[in-house]
Amino acid sequence: MSLIPAGWGNGLLGVIIFSGSLPATRVGVAVFSPMFLTSARAAIAAVLGAAFLFGLRQARPSRADLLPLVIVSIGVVVGFPLFTALALQHITSAHSIVYIGLLPLSTAMFGVLRGGERPKPAFWSFSIIGAATVAGFALYNSDSASVTGDLMMVAAILLCGLGYAEGATLSRRLGGWQVISWALLLSLPLMAVIALATQPVTWSGIAAPAWLALAYVSVFSMLVGFIFWYRGLAQGGIAVVGQLQLLQPFFGLMLAALLLNETVAWGMIASTAIVVLCVAGAKRFA
Repeated sequence: MSLIPAGWGNGLLGVIIFSGSLPATRVGVAVFSPMFLTSARAAIAAVLGAAFLFGLRQARPSRADLLPLVIVSIGVVVGFPLFTALALQHITSAHSIVYIGLLPLSTAMFGVLRGGERPKPAFWSFSIIGAATVAGFALYNSDSASVTGDLMMVAAILLCGLGYAEGATLSRRLGGWQVISWALLLSLPLMAVIALATQPVTWSGIAAPAWLALAYVSVFSMLVGFIFWYRGLAQGGIAVVGQLQLLQPFFGLMLAALLLNETVAWGMIASTAIVVLCVAGAKRFA
């Protein structure tokens, strides 16, 4: 039996899991500080990842793998969670999800820079149109926009793209879920210290939604989603299954509307659709 259908299924599960990250982060930062939420989710996921690594007796990374793992940690363990948490103090999750449409493009661009490929001119044309669409959306929607929030989201997308591209290269030697687990474990000492230093003054009065948000971003966004995502890429092919990531903004907008009762304006949907089309075109010519 072909593994491609299984790859699509696992990849889709990964995308759906990642789609809940920004709405959950929005709920979390209403109670926890961005630094605590970022460090706590990484520390919790690192403990779970260590259990997988040592329980399944995975081979340890070589000394040459340490720098790439540090880059992965900076990109997807610290950078993306922290900057999105900071951004969501200023903008709604629905507004921020529009930027997620640029994540596949960011990953592709860092892959081009790292791999030394020479994409066709059409690639850059689609890239510019997509970036201009996002910038225009941010400027036009001044009622729900924030310069600080928008800049934080741009930084988050760039760092995440860097982490994805570096992790994709490293996974050829270590395996997909192993990469994120080792990156989490590498960051555990620092993240544990920051979590202890930035923990809430009192734990009483913290409602269930905040705890559920912390649990979701720790267990699912930071670890389980990567297991399904990288398994799907391995089974169905990176180029094919990777296209499923283009659906993430749509799933995210639905979750923001259903779970947080946030307004999803037609402008957000139109902007996201244009960005997705531009990313699809850019990847086609990459």
